[in-house]
Amino acid sequence: MPEVPQDSTPPQIRYRTPSSLDLQGTQISLPVSIQSPDLESGRIMKKPRSQQLQESTFSDKIHRNRGVIMFVSIPIFFISFVLYVMPHGSAPLDFDGGKKVGGVDKSYAVIFDAGSSGSRVHVYCFDSNLDLVPIGNELELFVQKKPGLSSYAENPIKAAESLKDLLEKAENVVPFELRHKTPIRVGATAGLRALGIEKSDRILQAVRVFLHDQSSLTSAQDAVTVLDGSQEGTFQWVTINYLLGNLGKGYSSTVGVVDLGGGSVQMAYAISEKEAADSPKVSNGEDSYVKELFLKGIKYYLYVHSYLHYGLLAARAQILKTDEDSASSCILAGYNGSYKYGDSEYDASSSTTGPSYTKCRTSAVKALKSDEPACTHMKCTFGGVWNGGGGDGQKNLFVASFFFDRAAEAGFVDPSTPVAKVKAKDFEDAARQACETNINDARNSYSRVDEGNLPYLCLDLVYQYTLLVDGFGLEPFQEITLVKQVKYGDSFVEAAWPLGSAIEVASSA
Repeated sequence: MPEVPQDSTPPQIRYRTPSSLDLQGTQISLPVSIQSPDLESGRIMKKPRSQQLQESTFSDKIHRNRGVIMFVSIPIFFISFVLYVMPHGSAPLDFDGGKKVGGVDKSYAVIFDAGSSGSRVHVYCFDSNLDLVPIGNELELFVQKKPGLSSYAENPIKAAESLKDLLEKAENVVPFELRHKTPIRVGATAGLRALGIEKSDRILQAVRVFLHDQSSLTSAQDAVTVLDGSQEGTFQWVTINYLLGNLGKGYSSTVGVVDLGGGSVQMAYAISEKEAADSPKVSNGEDSYVKELFLKGIKYYLYVHSYLHYGLLAARAQILKTDEDSASSCILAGYNGSYKYGDSEYDASSSTTGPSYTKCRTSAVKALKSDEPACTHMKCTFGGVWNGGGGDGQKNLFVASFFFDRAAEAGFVDPSTPVAKVKAKDFEDAARQACETNINDARNSYSRVDEGNLPYLCLDLVYQYTLLVDGFGLEPFQEITLVKQVKYGDSFVEAAWPLGSAIEVASSA
């Protein structure tokens, strides 16, 4: 993505002074001096006595009515002063808790998405109504790089320094005079969650020290964290519905979201108040199924759940573990290698007969644990997790991240189109085709796929179809919306959770 030019124009606060129309009918005459200068001769000319008497009489009137004048002039002065110091702009958007943006016409937020497959930085600029405004020629700065922080598990300092280039690009688009008041957040996701507390904490602390020493932006101590899955899902839901203009409408007018990352997958959608009241209780320490949000004057009950270890990269490991033979029925023919995820390594060699769509589907279903009788609720997704009850908030489903990427790489979605309507069965059809391809032919047939992902193309597409149909219970011919970017005004914005986080931090300023 091209680098966004720096916006060097500082935001301005516009003040309004009272116009002549504002003060019409409230004119106040002031006393006139008895003597006036002769501008041509430079001498002070004495006025005729008749003019002096006339002006003296007017001065007497001013003196006699000074109480009335004071009574009228004080409120006028006060109103004029208020109008002078009051900036333009309507009331800003309420977010959770009704906090508001104020003080300046523009505010910036810098959000790092420290994912398992790479690190990304998003910079947003909001006006006083919490609407996005351009940064240069775009509505956001979005830059990404690989690998992610979790790849530096044994070297926390190097992990932190991997963000340096992204930080410099982010700071360059924030006006200098606003940098000290621009918040920066780093949200690590499933990649760091999978490392364990000790290793992830060391990386997070190194990132905090790095930002404190290297950044001119505002970085609070709690601004560098590992997001829990429900936060990630909530922010993603807010992002897409904000960009679509759905916030402030009833829950049935919002869209549901499935976000497939590398280490986890989230589902989030708004449900009715009754469904929220009837939601199952969770054990101590577990995330509640329902979050309450107050957005644009509307209270939403958001069903959200994150499935750790079921992101696309983590699912590869789960599926490879289920294969009873050393060779896998999901790996493209002709490939012999291994797959590393986290601290573990798995055999990723193809069977002698090549991949099998049917056998790979069996492995994927087994990995999802969708056939285990662990569900204690009326409706479940997989692994015994309540599905939220369905309803109007889920009927229009937006599916993001790796779903879009693999669809584009497999060829049934135009990669240049930010949004595409597909059916779950499209993933099945693409999977069947990929599973019949050997590694050498795939290099030509799937030229958009990175070499490192190519051996797993059959596995990835089989898993995505299995996740949608067996995991989340979609009908194979149900239409869904694959989304990479959402149109906002005349521009497109990344359909990613950092915007939801930026809205929260900007509304708290």
